[in-house]
Amino acid sequence: MEIQPGATAELTLTVTPDRTADAMGNRGVEVLATPFLIGLLESASHRVIEPLLPAGGGTVGTMVEMRHLAATPVGMTVRATATLLETDGRRFLFSVEAWDDAEKVAEGRHERFVVRDLQAFLRRTMEKAHG
Repeated sequence: MEIQPGATAELTLTVTPDRTADAMGNRGVEVLATPFLIGLLESASHRVIEPLLPAGGGTVGTMVEMRHLAATPVGMTVRATATLLETDGRRFLFSVEAWDDAEKVAEGRHERFVVRDLQAFLRRTMEKAHG
């Protein structure tokens, strides 16, 4: 079974004080921080692929192109949607967008790769720390 272009997934997130630009060091800016928005878009993209991952497999993000179009204050909900544009079997390219309760807040593209053996990938990565 394969995932076909057009497959979608959606996730939501409520903006809380710990997810704001203020919490990341941009004092006084009590709106959803861009890194959290990117994370939500990445998670929606992963969700499209997740049902077909091999046992012990995972995905990693390799590219994000995103425009953060509008600020979202604490208390609002953000809904992120990922739609598969193309795949070659291990590489997946998505169109992503997000809306808060009032307007579109982000749009862009995101690429993910399937890692067939996540533990082996993590072992190799951790070896970098030990020279």
